[in-house]
Amino acid sequence: MPIAMIHIAEGRSEEKKHALLVNVTQAIAESLDAPVESVRVLIQEIPEIQWAAGGKTLAERRRGSV
Repeated sequence: MPIAMIHIAEGRSEEKKHALLVNVTQAIAESLDAPVESVRVLIQEIPEIQWAAGGKTLAERRRGSV
């Protein structure tokens, strides 16, 4: 049973997250020649104040703060 864990920043619509789940499931099933029913995909959303790169949080980057 393949399992994929995807970490994304919070803020995307339910429709976008659903599309991600469907597309990743299909890609894994095709890549591994596995039944779609056996594929598990989990999305973990990270708050923008807990996601940082280069010492700046995503919240700071979105605000344009230094």
